[in-house]
Amino acid sequence: MTVLECCSGDPVANRNTVLMGGHTLTHSLTGVPVFFIFAFLFLFFWLSLAWGGVEISSPVKVENPYYSNTEAHEITGPHSTGDRFLIGEPVGSGLDLKMADLQGSQKDPLPDKEPEEQVQGEEEDWMDEEDAQSPLPDPLEPMNRAFYHFNDKLYFWFLKPVGIGYETVFPLFARVSIRNFFSNLMMPVRAISCLLQGKFKGVGIELTRFMVNTSAGFFGLQDVAKIALDMPLQDEDLGQTLAFYGIGPGFYLTLPFLGPTTLRGAVGWGGQAFLNPLNYIFEDWFPYLFARSFEIVNNTSLRIGEYEALKEASLDPYIAMRDAFYQYRLSQIEK
Repeated sequence: MTVLECCSGDPVANRNTVLMGGHTLTHSLTGVPVFFIFAFLFLFFWLSLAWGGVEISSPVKVENPYYSNTEAHEITGPHSTGDRFLIGEPVGSGLDLKMADLQGSQKDPLPDKEPEEQVQGEEEDWMDEEDAQSPLPDPLEPMNRAFYHFNDKLYFWFLKPVGIGYETVFPLFARVSIRNFFSNLMMPVRAISCLLQGKFKGVGIELTRFMVNTSAGFFGLQDVAKIALDMPLQDEDLGQTLAFYGIGPGFYLTLPFLGPTTLRGAVGWGGQAFLNPLNYIFEDWFPYLFARSFEIVNNTSLRIGEYEALKEASLDPYIAMRDAFYQYRLSQIEK
C-alpha cells in the first residue's frame, strides 16, 4: 500500500489499475490457447461428420453379426452421472434373446382353442409384447448419428491410442486405485440420490463408505468398505431419482464427448453439476479440465476392447448402442 501511495495520491485507483492489468494479462495469455482448442474441436467435428457420411453410404460389412459374450462400451465419465451408459456389462446377442423367447414359447404351448379365438389371443399377446418393450423414442436420430460418429472417431483417433500408452505406463493396480479415488469423490451425488428416493440405508452406506475409504483407504484409493465391511457402492444418480418419481425418459440423445443419454438424463447431469466436488475444488477451468481428462483417460484404459466388441457384434452400432444403453438404464431403475 505504501508503494501505491507513492505512485499516486489515490491508492484505491492505483490498486484497481494493477488488478485490471493482471486480469487483462491473464485473459490475453489464456485466450489464444482457448481459441485454438475450439478451432481444433470444430474442425475435428466436421471431419468426423464427413467421415460418418461416407460410412453410412458405404455397404455394410457383415462379419459375425451374432458374436456372443460381448460387452457394451463404457462411455466417458466415472460412475453414475445421469442416464449415461457407464458400466460395461455383458450384452447378449439378438439371437440369444430370440432363442430364449422361442424356448419359452415351446415350454408353454397355447391351449387348444377355436381358430378365431387363438388368432385373437395371439394378436393380444403381440400387442402386450410391443407395449412391454416400449422402445426409446429417437426423433433426433440424424443429429444423434452425427454425434455418435464424432464420439466414435474421438475414441479411435484419440482416446484409445492415449489409453493404450497410458496402460503401458501405469499398472492395473494403480489405474484401479485412481478410478476408486474419483468414485469416492462422487459420494454426494449417490448419497443425495438415495435420500431423495427414500433409500435411507443406502444413504448410511454411502456416508460410511466415504469415511472408511477416505481414512483407511488412503483418500479413496482403496475400496476398504467393500472388501472389509461388505458395503458395495450404491449406484444411484439423479436420472434414476427422476425416474423414481415417474418422470419418463423423454427421448434418446447422443451428446459429443458425453455419449448416450436421454432428455431426463441431461436434466440429471445439470443437477449433478452442483453436487460434483470437482467444481468446488478447482476454481479455474484449466485444473478442472486436466482432472476430468485424466479421469476419462484412466477409465478408458480399463475398458479397451468393449466398444470394439459391440461394434463387431452388430450390423448397426448406433442402434446396438442405443438399445444396450436403454436396457441397462431400465435394469438400474428397476433395482
